[in-house]
Amino acid sequence: MVTWNITSPFDEATIDKLHAGDLVAISGTIYTARDAAHKRLIDSLNNEIPLPFDLQGQTIYYMGPSPSRPGQIIGSCGPTTSGRMDAFTPALLRAGLRAIIGKGKRSLEVIESIKNNHAVYLVTYGGAGALLAKSVRRAEIVAYSELGAESIMRLEVESFPAVVANDAHGGNLFEEQIAKYRRI
Repeated sequence: MVTWNITSPFDEATIDKLHAGDLVAISGTIYTARDAAHKRLIDSLNNEIPLPFDLQGQTIYYMGPSPSRPGQIIGSCGPTTSGRMDAFTPALLRAGLRAIIGKGKRSLEVIESIKNNHAVYLVTYGGAGALLAKSVRRAEIVAYSELGAESIMRLEVESFPAVVANDAHGGNLFEEQIAKYRRI
């Protein structure tokens, strides 16, 4: 296991060095999007409508936000279940998305798409949204504001903690850890 300080958006060299089980501290720009926003992104791609942000090298965080209190940049901002976005993820990866952050396992189709599109899936700590919010330096809605909590936000983060779950080389943290404890 290695710990990396990395910057989003990601370049090829960053994706190459990451392996399942590595710990990362992300700084830079990440976007948030959940089910409803993903559907709109895919509709835009399918209809050749420009997206609200350039996907090239970017990171999407499946975030479940809570309202911020006065004086806070953002409220609690923990991950939501990634599997709900599995139907949308391969198309976004083909369009240039390089990293996704959430919680839980991904489908075989998404895992193959991660490898085929030279991307990475990161997991972060469920139940620790208040702690994760301390890494957010700026937050602003950039698209679909009418979706409320499911709007797309651009976050500027510093040392946002995550773990590489699926890497571009075929590494799969979930399967590797299960195999350690499987009885023969």
